[in-house]
Amino acid sequence: MASSATGAGPTVRGPQRYPHASGWTIFAGVMLISAGMMAVFQGAAAVRKDGLLIVTRSYVYSMNTEGWGWIHLILGIVVVVAGVAVFSGAFWARAVGVGVAVLGMLANFLWLPYYPLWAIVLIAIDALVIWALCVGKVVREA
Repeated sequence: MASSATGAGPTVRGPQRYPHASGWTIFAGVMLISAGMMAVFQGAAAVRKDGLLIVTRSYVYSMNTEGWGWIHLILGIVVVVAGVAVFSGAFWARAVGVGVAVLGMLANFLWLPYYPLWAIVLIAIDALVIWALCVGKVVREA
Protein backbone atom coordinates (compact mmCIF):
# COMPACT_ATOMS: atom_id res chain seq x y z
CA MET A 1 0.00 0.00 0.00
CA ALA A 2 1.12 3.51 -0.70
CA SER A 3 0.07 6.85 0.75
CA SER A 4 -2.04 9.09 -1.40
CA ALA A 5 -0.66 12.42 -2.67
CA THR A 6 -3.09 14.43 -0.54
CA GLY A 7 -2.27 12.56 2.63
CA ALA A 8 -5.91 11.52 3.01
CA GLY A 9 -4.98 7.92 3.70
CA PRO A 10 -3.63 4.80 2.06
CA THR A 11 -4.58 3.81 -1.47
CA VAL A 12 -4.72 0.23 -2.59
CA ARG A 13 -3.08 -0.66 -5.86
CA GLY A 14 -4.51 -3.52 -7.86
CA PRO A 15 -7.85 -5.19 -7.46
CA GLN A 16 -9.34 -5.02 -4.00
CA ARG A 17 -11.68 -7.90 -4.54
CA TYR A 18 -11.70 -11.09 -6.61
CA PRO A 19 -15.37 -11.71 -7.38
CA HIS A 20 -14.70 -14.71 -9.60
CA ALA A 21 -13.17 -18.05 -8.89
CA SER A 22 -9.55 -18.84 -9.64
CA GLY A 23 -7.08 -21.70 -9.45
CA TRP A 24 -8.37 -24.81 -7.75
CA THR A 25 -11.91 -23.45 -7.67
CA ILE A 26 -12.01 -23.25 -11.47
CA PHE A 27 -10.62 -26.78 -11.65
CA ALA A 28 -13.32 -27.96 -9.25
CA GLY A 29 -16.06 -26.20 -11.24
CA VAL A 30 -14.92 -27.78 -14.50
CA MET A 31 -14.68 -31.22 -12.90
CA LEU A 32 -18.12 -30.84 -11.30
CA ILE A 33 -19.64 -29.98 -14.66
CA SER A 34 -17.82 -32.93 -16.28
CA ALA A 35 -18.87 -35.36 -13.56
CA GLY A 36 -22.44 -34.07 -13.71
CA MET A 37 -22.61 -34.54 -17.46
CA MET A 38 -21.23 -38.08 -17.12
CA ALA A 39 -23.87 -38.83 -14.48
CA VAL A 40 -26.58 -37.47 -16.80
CA PHE A 41 -25.39 -39.75 -19.61
CA GLN A 42 -25.12 -42.67 -17.18
CA GLY A 43 -28.64 -42.05 -15.90
CA ALA A 44 -30.07 -41.65 -19.40
CA ALA A 45 -28.52 -44.98 -20.44
CA ALA A 46 -30.03 -46.71 -17.41
CA VAL A 47 -33.48 -45.14 -17.90
CA ARG A 48 -33.54 -46.16 -21.58
CA LYS A 49 -32.66 -49.72 -20.53
CA ASP A 50 -30.16 -50.09 -23.31
CA GLY A 51 -27.60 -52.90 -23.46
CA LEU A 52 -24.86 -50.80 -21.87
CA LEU A 53 -25.69 -51.95 -18.35
CA ILE A 54 -25.50 -55.64 -17.56
CA VAL A 55 -26.46 -56.84 -14.09
CA THR A 56 -24.86 -60.22 -13.35
CA ARG A 57 -25.15 -60.63 -9.57
CA SER A 58 -27.61 -59.98 -6.82
CA TYR A 59 -26.26 -57.54 -4.21
CA VAL A 60 -27.50 -56.53 -0.79
CA TYR A 61 -28.48 -53.03 -1.96
CA SER A 62 -30.08 -53.98 -5.23
CA MET A 63 -32.38 -51.67 -7.15
CA ASN A 64 -33.54 -51.84 -10.72
CA THR A 65 -31.36 -49.95 -13.15
CA GLU A 66 -34.20 -47.63 -14.17
CA GLY A 67 -34.52 -46.40 -10.57
CA TRP A 68 -30.77 -45.85 -10.35
CA GLY A 69 -30.93 -44.13 -13.72
CA TRP A 70 -33.40 -41.53 -12.46
CA ILE A 71 -31.27 -40.95 -9.36
CA HIS A 72 -28.16 -40.39 -11.47
CA LEU A 73 -30.01 -38.24 -13.99
CA ILE A 74 -31.41 -35.87 -11.34
CA LEU A 75 -28.19 -35.82 -9.31
CA GLY A 76 -26.19 -35.14 -12.48
CA ILE A 77 -28.29 -32.09 -13.27
CA VAL A 78 -27.83 -30.79 -9.71
CA VAL A 79 -24.05 -31.38 -9.94
CA VAL A 80 -23.84 -29.44 -13.23
CA VAL A 81 -25.74 -26.50 -11.69
CA ALA A 82 -23.45 -26.61 -8.64
CA GLY A 83 -20.41 -26.65 -10.94
CA VAL A 84 -21.62 -23.52 -12.71
CA ALA A 85 -22.26 -21.84 -9.34
CA VAL A 86 -18.70 -22.64 -8.18
CA PHE A 87 -17.40 -20.25 -10.87
CA SER A 88 -18.83 -17.36 -8.84
CA GLY A 89 -16.16 -17.98 -6.22
CA ALA A 90 -18.71 -17.59 -3.42
CA PHE A 91 -18.24 -19.60 -0.25
CA TRP A 92 -21.81 -20.95 -0.38
CA ALA A 93 -21.16 -22.31 -3.89
CA ARG A 94 -18.03 -24.09 -2.68
CA ALA A 95 -19.98 -25.62 0.23
CA VAL A 96 -22.75 -26.76 -2.13
CA GLY A 97 -20.08 -28.17 -4.47
CA VAL A 98 -18.59 -30.24 -1.67
CA GLY A 99 -22.07 -31.45 -0.67
CA VAL A 100 -23.08 -32.59 -4.13
CA ALA A 101 -19.66 -34.20 -4.67
CA VAL A 102 -20.21 -36.23 -1.49
CA LEU A 103 -23.67 -37.25 -2.74
CA GLY A 104 -22.13 -38.16 -6.10
CA MET A 105 -19.52 -40.33 -4.40
CA LEU A 106 -22.21 -42.11 -2.40
CA ALA A 107 -24.41 -42.69 -5.46
CA ASN A 108 -21.47 -44.01 -7.47
CA PHE A 109 -20.38 -46.27 -4.64
CA LEU A 110 -23.84 -47.82 -4.68
CA TRP A 111 -23.61 -47.99 -8.50
CA LEU A 112 -20.43 -50.14 -8.36
CA PRO A 113 -22.20 -53.49 -8.99
CA TYR A 114 -23.79 -52.21 -12.19
CA TYR A 115 -20.89 -50.47 -13.90
CA PRO A 116 -17.72 -50.67 -11.76
CA LEU A 117 -15.12 -48.91 -13.95
CA TRP A 118 -17.38 -45.92 -14.66
CA ALA A 119 -18.32 -45.65 -10.97
CA ILE A 120 -14.67 -45.74 -9.85
CA VAL A 121 -13.75 -42.97 -12.30
CA LEU A 122 -16.59 -40.78 -11.04
CA ILE A 123 -15.70 -41.48 -7.39
CA ALA A 124 -12.12 -40.36 -8.13
CA ILE A 125 -13.36 -37.19 -9.85
CA ASP A 126 -15.63 -36.40 -6.91
CA ALA A 127 -12.72 -36.93 -4.49
CA LEU A 128 -10.59 -34.49 -6.50
CA VAL A 129 -13.42 -31.96 -6.52
CA ILE A 130 -13.81 -32.16 -2.74
CA TRP A 131 -10.08 -31.72 -2.29
CA ALA A 132 -9.92 -28.80 -4.74
CA LEU A 133 -12.85 -26.99 -3.12
CA CYS A 134 -11.44 -27.46 0.36
CA VAL A 135 -7.87 -26.43 -0.49
CA GLY A 136 -8.81 -23.54 -2.78
CA LYS A 137 -7.95 -20.12 -1.47
CA VAL A 138 -10.78 -17.79 -0.57
CA VAL A 139 -9.65 -14.23 -1.20
CA ARG A 140 -11.31 -11.67 1.06
CA GLU A 141 -11.00 -7.94 1.18
CA ALA A 142 -8.79 -6.74 4.02
